[in-house]
Amino acid sequence: MEQTPTAKLAADYLRLGGGRLAEIDDNKVDTRQWKHETPEAEAFWNENIASLDAARRNEVITHLPTINRV
Repeated sequence: MEQTPTAKLAADYLRLGGGRLAEIDDNKVDTRQWKHETPEAEAFWNENIASLDAARRNEVITHLPTINRV
């Protein structure tokens, strides 16, 4: 099965050692960083994901592992 462009970005980020987790609460989408990420993953995020418009960035975030808010 072929990945969507946003799923591919999320997978590439995680493959590089990304440590951000998705926080999805009601209709709010955000990320939290609970573990150290590699410099390669941080650079990839800054160059390929942070610069996306909010809707596409949120799509990428929804493909990351999630945390639950207590």
